[in-house]
Amino acid sequence: TISLVVKFVTQRRRLMTDLLWQRIEQSLAAQTMMRTLGVRLHQVAAGEVWLAAPILASSRQQQGAGAGALTFALGDTAAGYAALSQLPEDKEVLTAELKINFLAPAVGDSLLAVGKVVKGGRRLIVVTAEVFAVTGEERALIAVLQGTMASTAADRAYQGAARP
Repeated sequence: TISLVVKFVTQRRRLMTDLLWQRIEQSLAAQTMMRTLGVRLHQVAAGEVWLAAPILASSRQQQGAGAGALTFALGDTAAGYAALSQLPEDKEVLTAELKINFLAPAVGDSLLAVGKVVKGGRRLIVVTAEVFAVTGEERALIAVLQGTMASTAADRAYQGAARP
């Protein structure tokens, strides 16, 4: 009977992860800026989301490194989806505040952002994100972010906002 319980729990976790992946993937596909930046969903778990993006020629600063805006956007989005992963289907999140510490230039082929929930709540969720520059198999930590996401109704639409 123990093996049946373990099997059931494993199947339930896999289903929950699949549903989270689908929810976040659909939301990410609706973000035109993330599509423009080439952002891809890399890994999903409750309270943790990994996103990756290439450092495109159009996303570089004057010295050739990835622009700080790319690093910030990727970290913000990963942290936001980590928060969303802990909310019911009728909720979305908005960034209430977010701080970034740039530790090194974004030099590499791509960026990887790992967003995590520090403390969840009904209305406010404290989050962090680490952003890495990736070249081949090498990863270098280039930024850390910390902030707060606010829960909002999922059916909320902004007047004049374009929908894909």
